[in-house]
Amino acid sequence: MRVAVLHDYLNQFGGAERVLAAVLELFPDADLYTLLYDAEKTFGLFERNIAKTSMLDNPLVRKRHRAFIPFMPFAAERLSSKEPYDLVISSSAGYAKGFNVSGRYHICYCHSPLRYAWEIDYLKNLSFAPWPLKEMVVNPIAGWMRSWDIAAAHRVNLFVANSSYIAGKVRAYYGRESMVIYPPVESEIFHSEPQEGKGDYYLMAGRLLYYKGFDIGIKAFNRLKKPLKIVGNGPEKEKLKALVRSPHIEFLSNIPDDELRRLYVNARAFIFPQIEDFGLVAAEAQSCGTPVLAYRVGGGGEIVVHKKTGLLFDEQTPEAIEAAVREFETLTFDRGAIARHAAERFSKKRFMKQLTDVVRAAGFSGAL
Repeated sequence: MRVAVLHDYLNQFGGAERVLAAVLELFPDADLYTLLYDAEKTFGLFERNIAKTSMLDNPLVRKRHRAFIPFMPFAAERLSSKEPYDLVISSSAGYAKGFNVSGRYHICYCHSPLRYAWEIDYLKNLSFAPWPLKEMVVNPIAGWMRSWDIAAAHRVNLFVANSSYIAGKVRAYYGRESMVIYPPVESEIFHSEPQEGKGDYYLMAGRLLYYKGFDIGIKAFNRLKKPLKIVGNGPEKEKLKALVRSPHIEFLSNIPDDELRRLYVNARAFIFPQIEDFGLVAAEAQSCGTPVLAYRVGGGGEIVVHKKTGLLFDEQTPEAIEAAVREFETLTFDRGAIARHAAERFSKKRFMKQLTDVVRAAGFSGAL
């Protein structure tokens, strides 16, 4: 049986790429289609499966892919297969479900509907800042991309959402129902272990993008005067560094997974103030036994059980984070129980079983 796996682009390695790696463990001989492919940025993990990339796949676009957002639907439509597949699985936050790769049945694991069409504030991460032209240029392009995204959704037979939050967006934008399968945490990497240090610092991690709320965390910890470590890279890095007023705030980049695990394990708590589709870093932190202080809306509200695996706060403000930190320091959390709870909900084993069940229910029991 022929299986194709589609992924938006592979010029970075984050939560969506960890999901893709798990999908390819289930289908190790699948052909992989993607708009862009950077072997170095993805550690060569997908090399053996790459079947085809798009006409945009060149070093300039790989490095500055957000500047080419308006061209990606065109590239997606032209990324095609010579022959139809039996099963197509797309791992998509927008474009992959619209690739011209046909199959008898198409399952879309939806990280998000196309953000740049439906929530155009995401375009603030563009280096050339189009906001002065928002009414004249950005809004019409976003409207066209919404139409394209809806049409692309018609290619899909079954949607699987990465959270109930995203399932709501799939229903609102596409008029489609979806089941929810949470993304997998690599428990072999991110697991609880005895704390090595004093655990006197708080932690944030992820791509340094404006909507991730790193600025809110920095402002809160400027006032708290408590240690905060920020792990990640991204276009907002210099802006965020300029906000730092406390000598206790530290930026870390290019951290390998084993070091990230130690940072999770030894942190007092993980700070998660963003509205996230899911938020794999928060699930990883909990898998390491670390409490998470999260904004209630979006993935954080699904990952954190209030006063059991962390705390939820109701506003995206420095004051709300300060209050959560102060309340957290009056409470006691069972880090072993947090890790066990995360293993039950977010383990890779659970993800693989649930996805296998979906594929078999679609009539492809022989594929696994």
